[in-house]
Formats: sequence, structure tokens, C-alpha cells
Amino acid sequence: MNAPKFPALRSLEEALAELLTAVQPLDEVEIVSTFEADRRVLAQDVISPLDVPGFDNSQMDGYALRSADVREAGVVLQVTQRIPAGHFGKAMEPLSAARIFTGAPMPPGADCVVMQEDCETVNECEGGVRINTVPKLGQWVRSRGEDVKQGSLALSKGELLAPAALGLAASLGMDKLQVSRRPRVALFSTGDELVMPGEVAPHDMKPGAIYNSNRFFLRAMLLRAGCEVTDLGIVPDQRDATLNALQKAAVSHDVILTSGGVSVGEEDHIKPAVQQLGSLDLWSISMKPGKPFAYGRVNRSGQGFAHFVGLPGNPVSSFVTFLLLVRPLLARLQGQSGDLSTIDSVALRADFTLAKADKRREFLRARRNVAGGLDLFPNQNSSVLTSAVWADGLVDVPAGHKITEGDMVRFIPFSSLL
Repeated sequence: MNAPKFPALRSLEEALAELLTAVQPLDEVEIVSTFEADRRVLAQDVISPLDVPGFDNSQMDGYALRSADVREAGVVLQVTQRIPAGHFGKAMEPLSAARIFTGAPMPPGADCVVMQEDCETVNECEGGVRINTVPKLGQWVRSRGEDVKQGSLALSKGELLAPAALGLAASLGMDKLQVSRRPRVALFSTGDELVMPGEVAPHDMKPGAIYNSNRFFLRAMLLRAGCEVTDLGIVPDQRDATLNALQKAAVSHDVILTSGGVSVGEEDHIKPAVQQLGSLDLWSISMKPGKPFAYGRVNRSGQGFAHFVGLPGNPVSSFVTFLLLVRPLLARLQGQSGDLSTIDSVALRADFTLAKADKRREFLRARRNVAGGLDLFPNQNSSVLTSAVWADGLVDVPAGHKITEGDMVRFIPFSSLL
């Protein structure tokens, strides 16, 4: 029997560049309520139909006045009007002041606000106020259009909408937004050893059986990445069953995501099945964990194809490759703008030693400590999912690199990826 041919390992950068080139954004859009648009990708530029704010207004509770009337501290002005938020005042007379509240429109003629802490009332019956500071022109005044100018670009197509962006859209009067359609992803696992939690009690598990953990965290990460997920369950380690599952999934999904079965063993049927139904364009990455990663296409019986992504079966390998490779692929599919090939990181001190260098680029599970450094989870085996729960990020270690305690290392927080 001939030994399997192993392809040259791609670097993570090469693999990610190939993925982002192979995937084109979906061309379908949806109109959704601004209330429901969090973490959706904007499908059109938002041009402001108005100035925000729409009028000069006070940033403080205090007194609106003409700065020219107060050349020195201690000047007493006559309070001639009271302006709450939502009400307009009358034009200011010389040596007068208006009691004003936060957000209220500035009365005509007033050019500054003095906060109430810098004022004191005098001659209460006559309505006087002493100004105990010398105000500057424009102080504590929000100018019309200071936030957004009418006709300006407020939000850009391709932006991943976050709470602040939704608030900005609402301030422009937009109750609905055009967003990219969510990618439809079919998810299944392969392996005769897999059992679903709840189907078999722990004490009844057969020798060699394990619970399917990948299915749970992959579905959760797909939902966080903005996808609609169809769970196709567990597919047996059989060629016909694998072919049938891939064909069925390709019919109505944009992406097929699998875990397990992408290595080179005799029971790993994913690779030949994808090649039979379409093409396998990427296989094996020079990274640890996560070497057996696959990308290809599964043709539909009619027209078009579904993107295929095969993740390793070991849970940490599957977890890490999803974060570093699948997440940007899904962002690209939704038309998200920006440099999706960039992985945000920070430089932190290693409070551990890595004495043995690996020939592959390695991603270690670690977490920040109270001293501002990084602690390393003691067991970095790719089957130990506890390491991903305990950690709050990954230490990115270049191939052939050792770490001595005290070295500065590149740390990728999970918060920037999930």
C-alpha cells in the first residue's frame, strides 16, 4: 500500500490570504430594525439627513449668558428666563442671564454657559445671579452639527455594527438599516466514537466513546459570528454517509463546516469526499494546534457551490483554527470591511518559560495575571479543552522560538476574536 502524500504546509498568513481571496461577499441584503442590528454588517453607507445636534445647546445645568457681559468675576446679572430641555427661549438682553438645563437650546444672543456650581443666586425676589468666574466664549456649549454634519458620511458600508453605531443611527432618525444577509452554515461532526450529551449517561458510555463537545462550541461561535446555523448532527465514518451529508448540506447553505475526518487515516473520509464532489484547495497549516485544516468547495447539483471548511477533530485545534481562520472567512462573506488578515495583539511579559521550540508556529493558551504578565496553562495538549476555558487568550509563538521568563511576547486576547 502506498503511503499518503503529504502536501507542503501553508503558513497561517498564506492560508488566510488564500481564504480571503477565495471568498466573495454575499450579494443579498436585508432590512432590519435598528434595535435588532447589533453585530450585523452594514450593506450601505449611511449619509446623515440632518445636523447632530440640530441646534446649539447647553452641556451643563447653569446659566446661559453673553460672555462680553462678564469681564471679571462677581458680576451680577438679571435672570430673565428659564429654559428646560425641549423648550426654546427668547433673545438675550444685555446684562441678562437665562437659567438653562442640560440639552436645552441656547437662547439667541447667548454665547456661553456658566455651570451652576460657579454661580450663586442674589436678590432672590428680583431674580439675580452672581457669576463667580470669567467665562470663555463658547464654553459648555454643544454647537450645531458638532457630532455629525448634514450630508456627511456617518456610518460606512462594511462596518460591523456595535451598540454605539446603533445609537448614532438612531440619532439620525433611522429605525431600520440595510445589512448583509447572514451566512447560512451547515454544521456536522464525523466520528463513530462521538455521542451526544443526554443520549447516553456517563456510566453507560461504551469503551472508546466520547461526548461531542465540538458541536456545542462551534455552533456558539458561528452564532456569535453572525451566522444562521443548521445542525446536521453526527455523520458516521463511512464514505457514502459523508458524501450524502455534504451533498445535502450544499443545497441550501453558503458554508459547510465540519470537525474531524480531515486527517489522512483510512477512516478519514472528508477529504476524498470533498474532492469527489468539488475541490479541496487548501489542506494542512503550519501551526500548532490546528495542522489538519481544510478548505474547498462542494458543488451543488444545479448551479453554484458551498464553501467547505474542515476543522481538526481535537477540540482545542478546532477552537483555535475557527478563531484564526474561519472567523475572518465569515466576516469576508458578510462584506465586513477592514484588514481581515490582521490579528489584534498586545505585547505582554511572559511569566513562564517555553524551553522547547516547535518547528511550527504555536498558539499557547494563557491568561493575564494580577502582576501584568502572562501565566501559561500547564497542559497544552490539543485535546485539553480546559485550557481554552481557563485562558483569556493565545500567546503567538513563531516557529523555532523559545520563551524565557521575562520575555515580551505577542498575546491575542479572546475578547478581540469572539
